[in-house]
Amino acid sequence: MAGYRPSRIVDNEELAVPLGVTGPWIEQRIGVRRRHYADTDESVVDMAAAAAAKVLASAGLTAEDIDLLVLATCSLPSPMPNGAASVAARLGHPGMAAFDINAACAGFCYALGIADGLVRAGTSRRALVIGAEKMTDWVDPNDVDTATVFADGAGAAVVVASDRSEIHPVVWGSDGDHADLVAIPDRYSSVTMRGQAVYRWVTTQLAPVAAAACHKAGLPPDRLKGFVTHQANLRMIERLASALGVTGAGIARDIVETGNTSAASVPLALSRLIGTGEIRSGDPVLLLGFGAGLSYAAQVVRCP
Repeated sequence: MAGYRPSRIVDNEELAVPLGVTGPWIEQRIGVRRRHYADTDESVVDMAAAAAAKVLASAGLTAEDIDLLVLATCSLPSPMPNGAASVAARLGHPGMAAFDINAACAGFCYALGIADGLVRAGTSRRALVIGAEKMTDWVDPNDVDTATVFADGAGAAVVVASDRSEIHPVVWGSDGDHADLVAIPDRYSSVTMRGQAVYRWVTTQLAPVAAAACHKAGLPPDRLKGFVTHQANLRMIERLASALGVTGAGIARDIVETGNTSAASVPLALSRLIGTGEIRSGDPVLLLGFGAGLSYAAQVVRCP
């Protein structure tokens, strides 16, 4: 696992005054203290390539060792060309299979499930899975509901064949009847979000999804060593952990320092838990992504 956070850090006080709120109000409402913004000329592809280079180096691999690249993103500036092929070229291996998926904030967990299936089937030998977003390109800086939470970044993982199950079956689905809760209405619009309705949906509907992922892994929730959800709202994260009965596990709270980076949030949060030593190699960790669509995906993995 590896993560990339842009160098510019924006704290609550910088956003609060123009939005007519206070820094403590932002932190109390969503749990964020600061977030990272990409530079104007820094793209989704730039950040994805940076995270990919870091994870390849940490795994002792080169781009030539990878035959598949899956990029989860919802914030490219245009629908084509895809970003994955550009990332592959940036890494120096433009011949690998490369495609994007858009499941918004659930994107990394979707991409991981897809890559896992393709490696198990023998279609891929080694897959590079990336979640990367430049949400600031799609946020109205005058909208207090979105400008206070969304941010930029990228996270990456390498999926390889293993003699034992390190990535357990994914539990995924969607609820398109609520597609309007988080959306970009058209190409000229910014992201809109009905935060309270999203909060109710997540906290009432997704604990059973997380429990089902644990069941498929043959692991009761109280034996988890890590709990990594999409970093949407700190109160939401803690309420999900309580509903699932997670005890004694490292709970990812990366939203406090990184904000909501959509498809990048799960790998960034997992990378931070590993980096701080709260989880160790081999520990069972539940990943849970959810967001626009509405889409969701959960799987238990063994910490790399």
